[in-house]
Amino acid sequence: MRLISFLILISWLAVPTSNLRAQEKTEPSSDNKDQKTEEKSNADEKELKKITEHVIEINGEKIEYTATAGTITLRDKKNEPTASVFYIAYAKKGVEDKAKRPVTFSFNGGPGSSSVWLHMGLLGPRRVILEADGSPVPPPYRMEDNEFSILDDTDLVFIDPVSTGYSRATKLEDAKNFHGVNEDISSVADFIRLYVTRNERWLSPKFIIGESYGTTRAAGLTQELSSQHRMNVNGIMLVSSVLNFLTIQFAEGNDLPYQLFLPTYTATAWYHKKLPDDLQNQPLTNVLALAESFASGSYNEALFAGDGIGGEQRAAVLNEYSRLTGLDPDFVDQSNLRVTIFEFTRELLRDEGLAIGRFDSRYTGRVRDRRGLGMEYDPSGEAIFSAYTSTFNHYVRAELNFESDMPYNILTGDVHPWNWGSGNSYVNVAQALAESMTQNPFLKVHLSNGYYDLATPYFATRYTFNHLGIDPGLMKNITQNDYTAGHMMYLNLPDLKKQKEDLAKFINSAIAR
Repeated sequence: MRLISFLILISWLAVPTSNLRAQEKTEPSSDNKDQKTEEKSNADEKELKKITEHVIEINGEKIEYTATAGTITLRDKKNEPTASVFYIAYAKKGVEDKAKRPVTFSFNGGPGSSSVWLHMGLLGPRRVILEADGSPVPPPYRMEDNEFSILDDTDLVFIDPVSTGYSRATKLEDAKNFHGVNEDISSVADFIRLYVTRNERWLSPKFIIGESYGTTRAAGLTQELSSQHRMNVNGIMLVSSVLNFLTIQFAEGNDLPYQLFLPTYTATAWYHKKLPDDLQNQPLTNVLALAESFASGSYNEALFAGDGIGGEQRAAVLNEYSRLTGLDPDFVDQSNLRVTIFEFTRELLRDEGLAIGRFDSRYTGRVRDRRGLGMEYDPSGEAIFSAYTSTFNHYVRAELNFESDMPYNILTGDVHPWNWGSGNSYVNVAQALAESMTQNPFLKVHLSNGYYDLATPYFATRYTFNHLGIDPGLMKNITQNDYTAGHMMYLNLPDLKKQKEDLAKFINSAIAR
């Protein structure tokens, strides 16, 4: 079954003296004597490693750290190279006992996204500069030290799955062997095993953080690492999660997404001041409580009844739906009470000639065809794509000294078609996570949800975790935090500050004895 793929977002740059390299180290493999990055469209078995030293101040503490930009070669059972995986790792200097220092593996989603968004938006020591609320800025773009990095609490390893970033299959025709739910999880797990082994991190507290489809990967990894490599992790952090695709796929016969997206429609209408005064004048959380109650109550009953719904009941539901979403009652009626996300993004501000963002519905953009129903583009994506692409390409070469003329695939469609698995079913890795939590009762889970996320709505995440089917005693291992932005909540400076505090608290609590 065809499923929606979620590609997650990504001049001259001023380099603060606090982040200038003090010393560069090059550690080539034994067969890489020229110490130069291999400039090929496909990968071979040569591994590369560039190490630089830096310093940053976080929470008033001076952190000295090393940055390693390099590749690790994956091999098959015959020890033949299959892919070269690019990564950037940050490690705090002066750590005497690695067993007491956490290490966190990070990636984004797509499928087809590099790790740049979490790297240079939330977690890493350098971040892209936007307006305080995440609004775009004109080029040339800039970056700065990220005072909200979690490098003070954990070492960081950013992974680019095969075909993203600088990661490539050894043979281009074999890239398809990595482009699938299970194939992707297996290859990333193998990378983590290799990194942990080579860097003597088997006894370190280990965490995984993923965003969007990266949460699908992260949940699957908890099971893959445990079953295939006997490696348990302390915790996973899911940013804008999607584990059960039944919750987000608008398809014939699947009414669930219509319910689960509705509260985010309400949040969006509230933000753009399209709700009636009695709702508009209330705090957002109060209005969302009303929307959640309606979605799981009378609206749910109406969808379940289908064409058998009575006239009066239908009229009442239609009016309340319109009231909570800001949409015209006639439009809701013509949609048979079922408005998809793509219709909503065009309809809410149609009279103003604007479309709203899917990744973050606070963003708006002009449209050319005011009569159209589909999305011409995503304003929230276009607002940041170029800024992240430009800054990363500068950063990796100018500051990390990793030189390559190969294109760094920030976002790529080369991973499609993606193998979603066999059978007429929706991908659901929630059960893999439930099994991992059951078998490893020490496993902790953190969820970051954005109220204005129309790609992976927060109410869908609530639904998924309310249906894990785990022992009630394990529910205490799950922490959820909500933020007043969208899919990439950290673009909003107040949310970035809060998310850093929330993640640091989670990591420290997960390793507390």
